[in-house]
Order: sequence, then C-alpha cells, then structure tokens
Amino acid sequence: MTQLSPHFSLEELTRSETAARLKISNLPPPRELARLTETAKAMETVRTLLGVGVNVSSGYRGVDLNRAVKGASSSAHCLGYAVDFNCPGQTPYEVCQKILGSKIVFDQLIHEYGRWTHISFDPRMRRMPLSIFEPQRRYLNGILPKP
Repeated sequence: MTQLSPHFSLEELTRSETAARLKISNLPPPRELARLTETAKAMETVRTLLGVGVNVSSGYRGVDLNRAVKGASSSAHCLGYAVDFNCPGQTPYEVCQKILGSKIVFDQLIHEYGRWTHISFDPRMRRMPLSIFEPQRRYLNGILPKP
C-alpha cells in the first residue's frame, strides 16, 4: 500500500467500483499524483477536526473514469484536488458545518444531495460553500440542510 499521508493511501484515493467494472485505469500521472498527495495531507486536517476517520467514496478520477461517472468536465477530481467522503456518526450537513466553522482552507465545500461531503483544495482556495440536492438543479450558495 502506498501512503500519501499518515491516514490516506493512494489506493483509497483512486479506488473506484466503476473503474474496476469497466476496466478503466485510474492511476494518476505524476502531476496529478503530486496534487493528490497534497490533497491527502489537507484531508488529515479534516480528519483531525472531525475526530474520527473518514470513508472516501471518490478521490482522483482520470478523464475516462470521470466521463464514465458523468462527472463535470472541469471536475477538481480529475486534477487530484477533490475528495468525496462520509464520516461515521456525523451527517454530511454536520460535517460541512464543522469544516465551514473551522480554519481549514479549501476551495469548494459542497453538501451533495444530503448524502456526502465534497471538498476540494484547488489552489484558488476560494472557500466557497455550496449545496446541491437535485441532479437537475443548480448549486446553491451556502451549506444548507437537506429540504
């Protein structure tokens, strides 16, 4: 196992059932691997804030995998900057509220569908909180509870 940080491995941040099923390679090239390593280090601060481990559902996504999961073409996942995750014992809304109330620097923090938290560490670091609940709707400003 290749550790990118004390609690996050390359395998964890590139694992994808879709990639496995479709036989898509999801190994990041060197530039994206370097970014993913920095993202893993940033996720350590998230893990510390939350007080428990997190369950990563999506980290790096290569272009082919991103297309297969119908991700946005400009997705921070493709650049190695983003992670989708859940935290045992805490709702995604609670997780987002804790991160938003902390000093953690992020680019985007998204409460997605009431089912998971998306965080990106793109260098723009806009500290942009968003919520989305319906696939056909647009992102809403702020971290909002699920309607």
